Amino acid sequence: MQRFDVVILGGGLVGLTLGIALSRHGVQCAVIDPADPVQATAAGFDGRVSAISSTSHAMLQAIGVGAHLEGKGCPIDRIWVSDGLEPGALDFVPDADDGVMGTMFPNRDLRVALAQTAAEAENLTLFQPDRAVHVDRNADGVTLTLQNGATIHSALLVAAEGRNSPTREAAGINTTRWQYKHTAMVTAIDHEVPHANTAYEIFYVGGPLALLPMLPGTRSAVVWTVPTDQAPAMLKLSERAWLAEMQKRIGGFLGEISLAGPRSSYPLGFHHAARITDTRLALVGDSAHAIHPIAGQGLNLGFRDVAALVEVLVEGMRLGLDPGDAQLLARYQRWRGLDTMMTSVAMDGLVRLFDIPGKLPSLVRRAGLAAVQRTSLLKNRFMAEARGQSGALPRLLAGELV
Repeated sequence: MQRFDVVILGGGLVGLTLGIALSRHGVQCAVIDPADPVQATAAGFDGRVSAISSTSHAMLQAIGVGAHLEGKGCPIDRIWVSDGLEPGALDFVPDADDGVMGTMFPNRDLRVALAQTAAEAENLTLFQPDRAVHVDRNADGVTLTLQNGATIHSALLVAAEGRNSPTREAAGINTTRWQYKHTAMVTAIDHEVPHANTAYEIFYVGGPLALLPMLPGTRSAVVWTVPTDQAPAMLKLSERAWLAEMQKRIGGFLGEISLAGPRSSYPLGFHHAARITDTRLALVGDSAHAIHPIAGQGLNLGFRDVAALVEVLVEGMRLGLDPGDAQLLARYQRWRGLDTMMTSVAMDGLVRLFDIPGKLPSLVRRAGLAAVQRTSLLKNRFMAEARGQSGALPRLLAGELV
C-alpha cells in the first residue's frame, strides 16, 4: 500500500496547483484524475481563458509554474466598466508603480504549464487517467481503492472535483445553489483596433459582455452572457450574423471584428458549500464554491483556497501535527469561509443589480459608477479586489514559500 500525506481528487487547474504547491514544501502528495493528460493538454484554442490576479500569479511564480508561462499571458493594464454604451463609465487605470491588475492566460497554456511543473515535482505522484472506486474515510485516516487496482492511504483527502463534487455529496455537505437565467457564450475575436491591454465589462439587461485582452494586441476573449431562452437561437446564427450582433453591443470601438475561435456555451449557476471541511476532508475551488464569471474571480478564489490550505498544513506539520488533524481543518474553515462567502454574495449582487431593466435603474447604476470613478478610496478598494490583495493573505499569494 502506498502512503501519502495528502491525496487530491481532481487534477484540474486548482487541484494540480495544490499538489505542486504542497510538494514544493516537501509534503508527499498524490493527484487522482480521470482525464487523459494528453487530451487535457492537446493543441488547439477552445476560447476559454482565465484572468489570473497579480497575487495568484505571484503564487504560480513561487511554486515554479511561472517559468512555464513566460510570454504566454497578456497583462491587464486597465479595466473599463460601463452600463451599456452610455456615458459615465468606470475606468480603472493603476499608477505605474502599482503593477498590472492581472494577466489573461488561455486555459490550455495554464494546463500545459501545470503539467510540465507537476512532471518535475519530487513529492508528487500522478494517477492519471484513474479514479477512486472506493473511499474509506474515518478518524484514523483515508484509504482509497483505485480503478487500476492499487490501494493508497492518506492522512487527508482534498476534493478538487469541480461543481458537482461527488466527494462533497458523499460527505453530506449541504450547498446553497441556484441557476441564473443566463447562458455564457464563449469565444475569441480578432479586431482592427488594438485593445491596449484593456479588459472591458459592458453591462446589459440580460447579461454582461466581457472582452478580455489576449496576445497579440488585436485579439480578445469574449464571455457574452445572454438570457438562457435566447441562447439556442444566438448560437445557431451564422458567423456573419453573430458578429453583427456582437458589433452592435461593442459599438464599433474595436473596428472590424472576426471570429478567432469556435463558439461554445455553458449555463451559469451559483453554489456555496455550508462548510468546506469534514473528517479528514477539505474542499477547494469549485467543489466548495462557484460564482458568476462577472468579474473573473472564480479561479482566483480557488487559488486563494490553495494558498490558505498549504499554509495551514505546512505550518501544522512542522509542529508535528497530522495533516488531517481537526485543528488544522478548523483553521482552514475559519480562514476561507468568510472570504468566499463575501465574494460570492458581492458577485451575485452585482449580477442582479445590472439585470434590472428600465431607465431609472440605469441612471442609478451610472451615478454609482461615476461616484466610484470620482472617489479614489472606493476605486483603490476595487482595484485591490481585482488584484486579490484584500483580506488576510497567505504567504504564497505574496510570492513567498511558507
